[in-house]
Amino acid sequence: MQGNGCKSEKITIKSEADTRAFGLRLAREATQGSVLAMIGELGTGKTTLTKYIAEGLGITEEITSPTFTIVQEYHSGRLPLYHFDLYRVHDLDELFEIGCEEYLYGTGLSVVEWADLAYEMIPKGAAVLKISYTEQEGERLYEFSRKEQE
Repeated sequence: MQGNGCKSEKITIKSEADTRAFGLRLAREATQGSVLAMIGELGTGKTTLTKYIAEGLGITEEITSPTFTIVQEYHSGRLPLYHFDLYRVHDLDELFEIGCEEYLYGTGLSVVEWADLAYEMIPKGAAVLKISYTEQEGERLYEFSRKEQE
């Protein structure tokens, strides 16, 4: 997830095959300590993209949404995957209590769904992916950037 050096990249995702290709690309580029902060409405495909990232990392466990546990860990791939779902987090202290900084600054890839709900916790320089619906049914717009260095 090194990025291509540009400020931001916009990609139209027209099919599940496109989602898979993008997820596999992110997995190839992921290094220890990478963070992907995903922002998007319900149903835009954040968990589906995470499944394809996991596939690209060689993770063999089934990927499920960690909605009620905040973070799910997977260790069978080339890097550990830490899959966060912040949808039900209402207090940043909850994240501190589970040791989120150890994940975000750790040795794996942290994928954070609903990152906008705790954006201040996302490390500077992290990859940020905003996913939105387009006017075409089934299409999504991916806006890929980096969290600004402040």
